[in-house]
Amino acid sequence: MLGHISFGVRDLGAAIGFYDVALAPLGLVRVWTAKDAAGYGVRGGGDVLALKQRPAAAPPGAGFHLAFNAETRAAVDAFHAAALAAGGRDDGAPGLRLHYGPDYYAAFVRDPEGWALEAVCREGVDSADDPPGEPGGFDRADEAGEVGDGS
Repeated sequence: MLGHISFGVRDLGAAIGFYDVALAPLGLVRVWTAKDAAGYGVRGGGDVLALKQRPAAAPPGAGFHLAFNAETRAAVDAFHAAALAAGGRDDGAPGLRLHYGPDYYAAFVRDPEGWALEAVCREGVDSADDPPGEPGGFDRADEAGEVGDGS
């Protein structure tokens, strides 16, 4: 199991502004801040994500994304909305991704520097009011011939 992951960002201040907002619906907060870095995790705990100021930082290519567990589908929806409001780019609206499993509910975004992020809830729901998303996990990026699910 991973202890944490860290990656470089070109603009730490902007990254902190984004991640403070985007990760809050998932129960993650900034747990430490240094002159050239910041860490996110559960309040009172250690970090699971560390951002480090690196002037030449760039996200890796296709195939990489960072997935965060969400306790509920509503938290996935809130992550997606918060990330977009904080300057992120939609990379797959919230919905079921049936090709990953019958209860795989996820949303995908890119942070302002292009890092691919996902929030996923693998729990089923009992409520008919919970929107099922698009059957089969189809999203706009698939339509454009791109992967569209964070990879």
